[in-house]
Amino acid sequence: MEEIQSQSDNYRSSSSSASSPASRVPSSNFFYLRKPGSLRQTISFEDSPDWDDTDIEARVEEGGDSINNATTPASTSVSKLNSGSLPSPPLPEGAIVARKIAGASVAWKDLTITINGKRKYSDKVVKSSNGYALPGTMTVIMGPAKSGKSTLLRALAGRLHESAKIYGEVFVNGEKSCFPYGSYGFVERETTLIGSLTVREFLYYSALLQLPGFFCQKKSIVEDAILAMSLGDYANKLIGGHCYMKGLSNGERRRVSIARELVTRPHILFIDEPLYHLDSVSALLMMVTLKKLASTGCTLIFTIYQSSTEVFGLFDRICLLSNGNTLFFGETLACLQHFSNAGFPCPIMQSPSDHFLRAINTDFDRIIAMCKNWQDDQGDFSSVNMDTAVAIRTLEATFKSSADAAAVEAMILKLTEKEGPSLKSKGKASNATRIAVLTWRSLLIMSREWKFYWLRLVLYMLLTLCVGTVFSGLGHSLSSVVTRVAAIFVFVSFTSLLSIAGVPAQRKEIKIYSREQLNQHSGALVFLLGQLLSSIPFLFLLSISSGLVFYFLIGLRDAFSLLMYFVLNFFICLLVVEGLMLAVVTIWQDIFWSILTLVCIHVLMMLSAGYFRIRSALPGPVWMYPLSYIAFHTYSIQGLLENEYIGTSFAVGQVRTISGYQAIRSAYDISPNSNSKWKNLLVLSLMAVAYRVLVFVLLQFCVRKNLSVCRFSRCNHNTNNAR
Repeated sequence: MEEIQSQSDNYRSSSSSASSPASRVPSSNFFYLRKPGSLRQTISFEDSPDWDDTDIEARVEEGGDSINNATTPASTSVSKLNSGSLPSPPLPEGAIVARKIAGASVAWKDLTITINGKRKYSDKVVKSSNGYALPGTMTVIMGPAKSGKSTLLRALAGRLHESAKIYGEVFVNGEKSCFPYGSYGFVERETTLIGSLTVREFLYYSALLQLPGFFCQKKSIVEDAILAMSLGDYANKLIGGHCYMKGLSNGERRRVSIARELVTRPHILFIDEPLYHLDSVSALLMMVTLKKLASTGCTLIFTIYQSSTEVFGLFDRICLLSNGNTLFFGETLACLQHFSNAGFPCPIMQSPSDHFLRAINTDFDRIIAMCKNWQDDQGDFSSVNMDTAVAIRTLEATFKSSADAAAVEAMILKLTEKEGPSLKSKGKASNATRIAVLTWRSLLIMSREWKFYWLRLVLYMLLTLCVGTVFSGLGHSLSSVVTRVAAIFVFVSFTSLLSIAGVPAQRKEIKIYSREQLNQHSGALVFLLGQLLSSIPFLFLLSISSGLVFYFLIGLRDAFSLLMYFVLNFFICLLVVEGLMLAVVTIWQDIFWSILTLVCIHVLMMLSAGYFRIRSALPGPVWMYPLSYIAFHTYSIQGLLENEYIGTSFAVGQVRTISGYQAIRSAYDISPNSNSKWKNLLVLSLMAVAYRVLVFVLLQFCVRKNLSVCRFSRCNHNTNNAR
């Protein structure tokens, strides 16, 4: 205790000197003023010197705080107290008022979360945390990196990984935590949006995927979400932009991702790092927008790493974490008083969040070690010369014995002693509706994104022209058989190999699906059927355009039925390639490793397809069984050659003739049966179905559980730190 007291005294003296008017001159008009006699009064950020004369009738009982007032209907004084700013001017006539939302109270008691291997010295990521969130308020979970912010947020939303163990209780409206579909929204830290859609289109398709009912009813819901997140000026703008127009900024994208969750009008909204990668202006606009959303009645709980002084004043309550320990929970101004009581007052010109993180972030100890022998213009680094471990222990001990902790426990008891109205599910869109919506949305995306199929169409046409001109003018003599077999092999193999150009687009599709699946907007079967139905028109376009050019350049037999079989065979071959590509991308979930794996698979299949060596002459282990049987090249090339040569004959000299089967069997192994080409087509169709089934299983076990081979194989993989 003597060590703690000495450290506190040293820091108090340094903070006092730093905050004295004689030593520091304001560099900006935006700083916070504390009204004398009201230590727990909210912070104002007005540049007017007359703010102290503003009449704010907020009374706080001695030794308590205003949390009891939060359960009463909002009044002018309470709104002033919670908002941390002066009252907004009255709305002009004809202004659109945001639709009210029925919020819900959330309370957590003695919440402890353990994750094996997450911490170096302990598996406890969050330790005995208590807190609550009320309708119409913003509750922020703040702390340095790896303090357990995101883990606590996910625990409250019921989104922890299966490996995590949770102890304690979470209550929603007084009941044990239960979130029916549509009753809450969760916004991830990383935004996953569709850049080829406009903001209005993106939100409209999201509403169609999430909500039941008629299409016309969802337009008003989308407009409400656009209004709530102040996106009216960007509603018809492409999210990702194009070559002539810049896309949305990071702040606008973040608001679109939040608006996507608002289409269900959730009672509670969880947001992981709403200010992630935002500049100061975008951050302030984001928080003002969220404050406006909270004023409609929605309960907002979000994490934040650091904020400016203006943003800090918009928070209602703060939960301060460090290494999983709760150092404070209560109103924002009470947190300033808590640090002052513990011996760490906030300097008058320093941002409160900067001051909090400076005191509890252990990374500053390394800076202190570096700066021990340094001096700045004003002397030594006394303003940062503080042991953070001592500060953390002091703040934690002070909070546990304070009236704030007792008030939190009393409020949790009040919120849990009587059950409120249960949250009800708002219904889901039917699977048929979701399949139709995903199909149409994918068609729209594929038609606008050149990386999906338009690039492949250009590549296929260039390859077909090259191969066709190289092998043109073969004629129909016996000597042309071997050369024509080579042309068909090159066409099928190289076009299949060029399909790898679609890997980045497929990776984006999987990423979008994984986010929608986490929020129960989609399912594996719905995604697969929608993706398949939307890709069929483009794959058929690829097959018929490149197939026709190749067919006539090479000079294959002039018969309509044979031409249609050629196109159909190549089309199903592309379906197989698409399924294989989806499976590999789902396994790796990484573009580089997916492309490398697909190239290796295609090379092995080409070697075992029976062109370089007759299939019956291949070595039995590995090459004959199983590679030659699982290579789709084998069945596609066999079918195309049987389609071309079965039923034909070639003259040998002037008397003798041989059949097409006899002419080709030395170059490629085919069947003499005239129906064997349809058997090969059936095998290709079954392979296309089998790959889709494999993708379905992989989506269930890899994407749903957030697993990938790449996460376990890469040496420099990025893990999700507990924040």
